[in-house]
Amino acid sequence: MSTISVADARSNLSTVITDSQKEAVFIERRGQLAAVVISPEQYERMMEALEDAEDVAAFDEAMAEEGPSIPWSQVKADLGWS
Repeated sequence: MSTISVADARSNLSTVITDSQKEAVFIERRGQLAAVVISPEQYERMMEALEDAEDVAAFDEAMAEEGPSIPWSQVKADLGWS
């Protein structure tokens, strides 16, 4: 992880992009975090992890619901999979 000011990032954008392929580059404005530059591959990994976490949460929520369960054989029949 590296940190750079907005002014330095503006002057060295090519370097920021190159560095982001190896590690996240944090950009600060007036001492406060303003942005993070990461590689497209890292972004995709993060988005996939987020989607997986959302799927797990949705599954947990569905399993916690009260009420009767639908048998798997009925679900397959309703979907035309039988």
